[in-house]
Amino acid sequence: MDLFSILRVAAEGEAAATPAGIPTGGLLQSLAFPVILIAVFYFILIRPQKKREKQTKEMLAALKVGDEVVSIGGIIGTVCSIKDDTVTIEVGADKTKIKFERSAIKGIK
Repeated sequence: MDLFSILRVAAEGEAAATPAGIPTGGLLQSLAFPVILIAVFYFILIRPQKKREKQTKEMLAALKVGDEVVSIGGIIGTVCSIKDDTVTIEVGADKTKIKFERSAIKGIK
């Protein structure tokens, strides 16, 4: 028997062992990479972003008169009044008042 005959008999044996139409692991291997990729994106990008958004939302909800805050533009001042979506802060020695949207507050100092 030559090599070609042996390979043909082996291929026919494998074809007979697996019924037609049933994948032999190719589907699992082709789906594994995208699933792993989605999991990596979730844990590296999506989850930390949602955590930061939650912390920012809690910080803005806990804002009260008298807190020293920093705006996203870098202005530092003291909160003198809070209304629905606006915050008024006093800045500088001459007590200048500036109105901001609540979402423009970067953090509490």
